[in-house]
Amino acid sequence: MFIFKFDFNVSIFICYLMHSIGYKNTESIKLNLISILYMKILNFLLIAIFITAINLYSQTETADVIYYGGDILTMEGDSPVYADAVATKGDKIIFAGKKSEAEKHKGANTVMYDLKGKTMMPGFIEPHVHPSIAATMLPNEIIAANDWVLPHVTKKAVVGHDAYIQRVTESINANAKTGVPYIIWGYHQLWHGELSRDILNKIAPTQPVGIIHRSFHEIYMNDAFMNYFNLKEEDFKGNPQVEWAKGHFFEGGWLALAPKIGGMFFKPDTYGAGLEIMSQIIHMNGITTVCEPGFPSSSFEMEYAFLKKEMDKTQPYEVYLIPNGTQLNGMKGGNDKAYDFIQTLSQYNTPNITFLPNQIKFFCDGAIYSQLMQMVDGYTDGHQGQWMTPTDLLKEQISMYWKLGYKIHVHANGDKGIQSLIDDVKSDQQTNPRTDHRFTLHHMGYFSVEQAKEMSELGMEASVNPYYLWALADMYSQYGLGKERGESLVRIKSLLDNNIPVSFHSDFSMAPMEPLTLAWTSVNRVTSENSKFSQDQRIDAYSAMKAITITAARTINLENVMGSIKAGKVANFTILAENPLKVKPMTIKDIKIIETVFKGISYPI
Repeated sequence: MFIFKFDFNVSIFICYLMHSIGYKNTESIKLNLISILYMKILNFLLIAIFITAINLYSQTETADVIYYGGDILTMEGDSPVYADAVATKGDKIIFAGKKSEAEKHKGANTVMYDLKGKTMMPGFIEPHVHPSIAATMLPNEIIAANDWVLPHVTKKAVVGHDAYIQRVTESINANAKTGVPYIIWGYHQLWHGELSRDILNKIAPTQPVGIIHRSFHEIYMNDAFMNYFNLKEEDFKGNPQVEWAKGHFFEGGWLALAPKIGGMFFKPDTYGAGLEIMSQIIHMNGITTVCEPGFPSSSFEMEYAFLKKEMDKTQPYEVYLIPNGTQLNGMKGGNDKAYDFIQTLSQYNTPNITFLPNQIKFFCDGAIYSQLMQMVDGYTDGHQGQWMTPTDLLKEQISMYWKLGYKIHVHANGDKGIQSLIDDVKSDQQTNPRTDHRFTLHHMGYFSVEQAKEMSELGMEASVNPYYLWALADMYSQYGLGKERGESLVRIKSLLDNNIPVSFHSDFSMAPMEPLTLAWTSVNRVTSENSKFSQDQRIDAYSAMKAITITAARTINLENVMGSIKAGKVANFTILAENPLKVKPMTIKDIKIIETVFKGISYPI
């Protein structure tokens, strides 16, 4: 009231002053000033009523569930912040803070969920996974250099050429159906030795066999397989990434082959079964949101139909999709037609499948698992890296979508490939400056500290696969990359030190779909052979947790919707037996996941 009294006294003083200098119409001035004062009072009262109404609503809104009694790690801020309690209503968080305040939202039917010392975090987010790869790999045979833990079985590792050939032979004899193409995934030349069409012909003279490389960027086929699909050498003439005599198709050759053999993968009994297993893996690992950057891989209609059928089962997670600009360019007959198609994708959105607007995915250099990423200093054995997309075409595509204001995601693995993208962004930023463009590099197998600095200066971001270090560093430091580069894969701390937002992903099946395993690898930097490499690149556990929650949400531009525990955000949680910030770093990956909460609904594991 002091403010209003002060304003009124000022009004009288102005009238007195005007009168003293000879101005006669002070009554009119007085009335105008009083009117202004009354308007101020009215505005103040309206604001006060509005704020009071909000507070009353907030205080009286009844929660469906109130969580308390454990470590509730909100992931809000640059250091750990805990809430005593969290209240949810429907699919939203309505309160996070002190338990005494949360209890104001308690009603007759509110469930009081006592965590009993367990830890609750935002639901884990997997920003880069491929359902089509999961659906292809999981229902077929897996013979790889490392164990693969599936919901109901563990596929044991095999190492060495003779052991690998024996396992392949046994698998074909025991499981292959006569005349039906038999697929095996997981081969890698550094662990399993040479593979070729002739070798497969000796193992299976009449049975169609295709062996997909660990990278999922290559395939080897025998004669029976090539004949089954009526493949002709002339159909791939001039493609430098096809070795016809070896039955070997890689990178661009694999992309050219996929539409011709894709029907084999899109069978309801096998592809659908693969997606079912994928859903189980997602849930058992505490994931509530996945994103596929690069949809489709080979057939939009079939991939979408199978994915929708799986998601129509009301899963405890949701799927976001980012269009595959590389594949759609070829499928639709050019970048402009691909763009026109992308504008129609919202019609395919469902309650749990969403095409992210104004985002696009491209591919730069080759796969790290194939040692085909483009390296500045090449490879120690003299072989060459590969470009997945010709550099001039990729530059054209990036510039087109940059001008359109899109968030651009690009697959990039080697330092030469990464540098080409840094140069592209630098060029586009000079000609068409943008702020908060969030141009994101995915995977980033090997890069330099200087490149991390350049990325930071340009506002670029990163979504990396820490698992590369665990799976590849021992072998790559001996073959292909050498000690210095092989032991320095995925320099995460260099990115964080330059204030680059970093998320983690599996790129399933390039790593297990296990967010805690990815975090564990980044915190410890221990390899499959228990080597401790580049320990100066270890990061703290909280930064690792950010990479699978709030920064993973940022990677797909959803950090205002999910990724932390905050009033107004979606009620997605992962409940753990222990707090990742309080256990020994080497045990992070072994923490038991108890339950997920998806949009307010509990799903025990």
